[in-house]
Amino acid sequence: MSQLPALPVTFRPGRTRAVLLTAGIAIFVVITTVAMLLEQLTPGEKLSFVFTGALLFAVLAMLARVKVVADESGVTVVNIVSRRRLAWAEILQVNLRPGDPWVFIDLSDGTSLPVLGIQPGIAKAHAIADARTLRALAEDRSLRDLP
Repeated sequence: MSQLPALPVTFRPGRTRAVLLTAGIAIFVVITTVAMLLEQLTPGEKLSFVFTGALLFAVLAMLARVKVVADESGVTVVNIVSRRRLAWAEILQVNLRPGDPWVFIDLSDGTSLPVLGIQPGIAKAHAIADARTLRALAEDRSLRDLP
């Protein structure tokens, strides 16, 4: 492995994020425009169109918020509706197997945590590189923690 990146480092699916946010904005603008152009709608109905567009944008924005932030003391995993802070010592292994939708971290408590911030969807090579980097960081930090 080449040199590890300087910490803190953030991993996120950049292309997927761009697509989701662009689609969210486009959906909101189209629904709002249609609501304003339909003259037979009452103000309440127009407002419900705008609210629906805003709700759809909010859902796509939540899908786009996923990320992983690695710093000196550990890793913060931000998934769609959850955020979890992990110390480096809690991370046993970082996995991205063929066919996995995203990275999974095996934890010292015997569980596995999905990490949606590294996903091979649109940018497979980038996700593989990010998974390797996170794995190398975890291995490096676990070696430092040994007595």
